[in-house]
Formats: sequence, structure tokens, C-alpha cells
Amino acid sequence: MVKQRKVPMRKCVASQEMFPKKELVRVVRTPDNEIRIDPTGKKSGRGAYVCAKEEYVDLAKKKKALDRALKTKVGEEVYERLREYIVTGKLHE
Repeated sequence: MVKQRKVPMRKCVASQEMFPKKELVRVVRTPDNEIRIDPTGKKSGRGAYVCAKEEYVDLAKKKKALDRALKTKVGEEVYERLREYIVTGKLHE
């Protein structure tokens, strides 16, 4: 009998829906208060997850969901980097 592994689930801050962790992008506020995209999901700091679709990035911006989740002001450039990362799959920092 094959044991089925449990899929880790996380909540998207924009839509408030649960998704498998691999379908989401983690945004982290590092201990030195930098906002970074965390493709590995392992950087230290306060993290928030957003669906890997452009419309969810726009929704998160409109609702200020990342501001609340990370407990800091998130600038426009973070949303632009997040959109670019979702579209290209590459991180430019």
C-alpha cells in the first residue's frame, strides 16, 4: 500500500483561498526590513503568499493585502518585480 503524502497548503493574501504551496509565490520582509520575492520559500523573515497570476498581484495591491500581511508599507516596485517574476519566471533584483 502506497502512503499518500500530505500537500502543504497556504492561503493567498489577495483572494483568501487555500492553494498548494507550490502554486503560490512567497514575498518576505527580511529582518532588516527589505521586501523580497522568495522563490525558495526558505528566507528568514515574515512571509506572505500570493497566487502566481497577475490578476492576484493587482488584487493584493488594491486591497493592500501585502501591507497588512507583512506589517509594513509595500512600494510599487515590489508589485512590479512580482509581476515580472510571475510572467518571466526569473528574479531580477
